[in-house]
Amino acid sequence: MTGPLREREDAHALLTAEAERARAGAGRLVLLRGATGTGRSAVLEAAAAHATHLGLRVLRARCSPDDIALPFSSVLHLLGSVPEFADVGPGDDDRGSAARLWRLLRSYADESPLMVAVDDVHLADEASRRWFVEAARRIDRLPVLLVATERSQYDIDPRPAGLTHALSPSVVRTHTLAPLTDNASADLVRAAFPTASDRWTADCVRAGAGSPLLLHALLDDLDGAPPPTAVPRTCAALYPGSYPAAVSWWLDSAGPATAEVARTLAALEQAERTERTERAASDVRAARKASAEQAENAERAASAERAASAKRAEGSVARDTVPVPFSFPLPDPVPDPESDNCTDTVTEAAHEALPAAEVATDALAALVADASGADPARVSGWFTAMTRLGVLRPDRAGRPRYAHPLLRDAVLGGWSTARRQDAHRAVAQAMLRRGDHLDAVARQLLGSAPTGLSWALRVLRDAATVAARDARPGDAVRYLRRALQEPLPDDLRQRLLTELGSLEYASADTPAGIPRLAEALDLPAEPRDQVRTAIALGTALVGRGEVRTAVEVLRRLEGRLAGHPDLARALQTASALLSDQDQTVRREAYRWLTDTAERSPELVGASGQALLVRYAATAGDLPAQEAMRRLRTLLTEPADPLAEPFLLGTAAAVAQWADELDEAERLVERGLAGQHPSLLHPMEQALLDTRWDIAAARGAYGTLLAVLPEAGRARRTGGSPVNADAHTLLALVETGRTPQARRLADTFDLRDTPDSWELNRFLYARGVLRYTEGDVAGALHDFLECGRRQSARAVHSPVVTPWRTAAAECRLALGNPQEAVALATEELRLARVWNTPRTTGRALRVLGRATRGRRGLELGAEAVAVLRDSPAEAELVASLLAHGRQLTAAGERGRGRDHLREGAERAERLGSVRLLTYAEQALRTAGGRRTTPAHTGSGSLTGSERRIAELAADGRTNTEIADLLHVARRTVETHLTSAYRKLGIRRRGELRGVLDG
Repeated sequence: MTGPLREREDAHALLTAEAERARAGAGRLVLLRGATGTGRSAVLEAAAAHATHLGLRVLRARCSPDDIALPFSSVLHLLGSVPEFADVGPGDDDRGSAARLWRLLRSYADESPLMVAVDDVHLADEASRRWFVEAARRIDRLPVLLVATERSQYDIDPRPAGLTHALSPSVVRTHTLAPLTDNASADLVRAAFPTASDRWTADCVRAGAGSPLLLHALLDDLDGAPPPTAVPRTCAALYPGSYPAAVSWWLDSAGPATAEVARTLAALEQAERTERTERAASDVRAARKASAEQAENAERAASAERAASAKRAEGSVARDTVPVPFSFPLPDPVPDPESDNCTDTVTEAAHEALPAAEVATDALAALVADASGADPARVSGWFTAMTRLGVLRPDRAGRPRYAHPLLRDAVLGGWSTARRQDAHRAVAQAMLRRGDHLDAVARQLLGSAPTGLSWALRVLRDAATVAARDARPGDAVRYLRRALQEPLPDDLRQRLLTELGSLEYASADTPAGIPRLAEALDLPAEPRDQVRTAIALGTALVGRGEVRTAVEVLRRLEGRLAGHPDLARALQTASALLSDQDQTVRREAYRWLTDTAERSPELVGASGQALLVRYAATAGDLPAQEAMRRLRTLLTEPADPLAEPFLLGTAAAVAQWADELDEAERLVERGLAGQHPSLLHPMEQALLDTRWDIAAARGAYGTLLAVLPEAGRARRTGGSPVNADAHTLLALVETGRTPQARRLADTFDLRDTPDSWELNRFLYARGVLRYTEGDVAGALHDFLECGRRQSARAVHSPVVTPWRTAAAECRLALGNPQEAVALATEELRLARVWNTPRTTGRALRVLGRATRGRRGLELGAEAVAVLRDSPAEAELVASLLAHGRQLTAAGERGRGRDHLREGAERAERLGSVRLLTYAEQALRTAGGRRTTPAHTGSGSLTGSERRIAELAADGRTNTEIADLLHVARRTVETHLTSAYRKLGIRRRGELRGVLDG
């Protein structure tokens, strides 16, 4: 060990005083005790040098376990250096040998005062130890200072009694060397690296763990890489490796039982470190998202004001036209600290998650003891001792952890890979025995070798299922990859590969997911499992744009299922649904499905019949009432579990188009509840898309903006926009955030984007944005291109994208009323076939504006009347505003202003900045003004705020409200915060009174 001694002044003073006392003829035993690495030998050497300086003769011996077999070997090492006693050896009589050696020591002391320095006396042979004890009793009147060092450290296997166990305290002075303080360690670091920063120095201090041995070894290794090079976290980054060698020696000196416990703790800590890192990263992402949402909310108000000012200054196009109200609308986020006593709940949860330090330490000690086969009480004591030394430091929960990652890595370095794997298995088994969380057990198994044990496979599979259900696909993937390392029969391997491939695809690891699914499809398995795999593989292939390949995969398997008609029907339905992403394949799939249904309806099944109903609805061949009647009949028929999701998802989509929004929501939730969390299925995303369509139809802009951006990023592949992007774009425009909408639209280059229904929806949404920005010609291009693509897919009905009325609005703005009338008339014809208020009212409104005159007034009035029974609030607002303008132009200014004021109030409650801005402009043009908006009181609440406030007043918790409305809890909190502010209250209990008033 190199470098100056630190914090050893007391020991030096004691030895100096005792050396002076020996010179005066009074000897004593001084015992220097301390843990391994605390510098006992260094202090002894310094004392020997000082004794020589004082004129004492120094006799040295360093005890070794190699000499234990030879009696008096340590004493002979001590005295054998004296030439005249070189021939001395032990005799057959131990008592005689001891007496002779004692006489030799006295003879030597007669010549001059002596210092007898015995290092590591705990390693001395038993005869020598007895001789040192006897000498300690007899040297009080001799000029002999006997200084011995003894390891004093808590080990798992108790050590034998020390040297002074049988001695009276009067004949021995004992001094225990404490570990270095952080300040002393920092001084050593700065002495070696004067330019080191405080942070770098503190990092070295923690890695040194209060041990001069470890700290000097680390500084030696870092000599070639001084700061600002970071202190390494692993021993592989150290050279020449003094530090890991010192840690290894420290463990060896502690014995195999202690080393086992130390390394087991290190293995356990290393496995937990990954979990902590992932959770911390997740918390950071959540915090950033919350911060971004708060910033967005702040900008929303400013953006609304900017948009209103800009609209007032716009030209004739903006004044004379009602903005296109999309068929897809959207609620909000931001936590409400008052709701549900949110802060108190978090605080209580934090206290529950952090048990008392004693409980945490005892639990960890019991786990490590169980895994390593040690005594729990001894392990707990070792934890306490190592914490006192500085090797371990408590974490925030009070559990002991290694002081530095480098120290932990060095402790593990003495184990082979196989031994580490055995430790992880032992820890996992111990955790399972004591009932730990499934996730914790599985994380330990990740580091173990294949066991071939049934419990290990069961834990990994169950943990993967839980992780998938908790929306942690990354964890589920790791567990399944580890499970596949176990010896498995082919059928089980096939199922696990299917789940793994599905999860890898869902977690954006698309290149890995598809080969896994293809491998699973090639393995022998039950037909039902093969169908699940084929559907998952087809879903993944479609996500990558390979629609035709996906359909061919399903059809190949269908050809091998002659004896399983139900399974064959499920594959046929899946093929038809997946073909929606490519218009050519779609035509082929539905032609086959239609022909088969006409020849042999039983071969199509309920789910196939449902898809044909949907196809007829989009083609404009079926009224909504008849479509829902057929679907409700199909829903009553028994359905195969593999085919039922297709039936539910199709029925939900059609119900949403038919304005049966409550029924559509129930079908969506039922369909999602039946989805396997670890299997890819095309209907899962279809159900989610329908859920967003429902929210859009309700005008729940805030809800969609809180959920959709992340959903779009998660699904987007190859730069193509998805349904979530279209909804987000429309909601941004509707809420007055046009610049943000423009940035989103510019994200996509649509020139080379593959054909899909989602692209068509995005074209429609971009057209709305362009129209709002004043680029009417660009908007018309997008609407017509959307219509061209939809017509090529045989989608003629306006239930999906009402592109004709949107294009008619553009034609009117560009001065082409005849073309506008033609477009609106055709949409009204198709809308009357479907015959729902939303589609019919919209077409009536636009046709009324294009027709003008008395007939135009009649159509506008009919649009308002029809839409008053519709859940599509945005369409009603647009029709009120359009008819208000018509009445004003016809000279009925009073009635016109009434319509405009009602439209303005509804637009404000809806949260549509765009429509509200237009309403205020129209009112000024009509020579009136809007009644003072209710910025406070129950009348100021938006529709979403009122719904949530009423549920809260009925005693529902935020979580219950979120589940009931299918929104995020953060959205509920945001709306309640806004409602409290408008209502002038601070508590949930006050809601009922102000809402009723």
